Amino acid sequence: MFISRRHWLAGLTAVVALVMSWTLAASPAWALGGPQPTIGEPAPSFTLPTNSGQGEIALEDYRGHWVVLYFYPQDGTSGCTLEARRFQESRADFQALNAEIVGVSGDDISSHESFCAAEGIEFPLLSDVRGEKRGEVSKAYGSWLTGRSLRHTYLIDPDGILRERFLGVRPAIHSQEVLLTLESLLMPSNSTAS
Repeated sequence: MFISRRHWLAGLTAVVALVMSWTLAASPAWALGGPQPTIGEPAPSFTLPTNSGQGEIALEDYRGHWVVLYFYPQDGTSGCTLEARRFQESRADFQALNAEIVGVSGDDISSHESFCAAEGIEFPLLSDVRGEKRGEVSKAYGSWLTGRSLRHTYLIDPDGILRERFLGVRPAIHSQEVLLTLESLLMPSNSTAS
């Protein structure tokens, strides 16, 4: 039986696509900043310095609360300022759902203090800098590229389990997108809500 070149190539393409889909389905998610933590697994733990007067904040400090952990590139830039303002505007809505907002970037504490004072930001911003080590937590979340945190957000449940991730964030609407997702996770029919 003779198989035409066109049919042979179509079959080969289908096999390659199938193998790739199996491979990618079995591996962790990837984004521009590297491998992403797995949804449904414990979120990578961290302890970082903060501008909030608490010295350091750890993920474990938020046990019993949902955490909106958002990474952003730099204090004071237009997109990061817009995103922080939107989260601040929605903060009471998040708190009504037992959720706390925490921002992370590679900026130092004094930059965070100035940024929060200038923009009226009341939730903690964490500095992903420890001496010579920069971006360790951002890297653990696959959110570090070329010396900066990427604009990614993670929803972590009260037991410390990663429930959702947001990549390719649009600052103007992002806080509402996260809020709607959190509300859907908390719906009684959703068996994964805590």
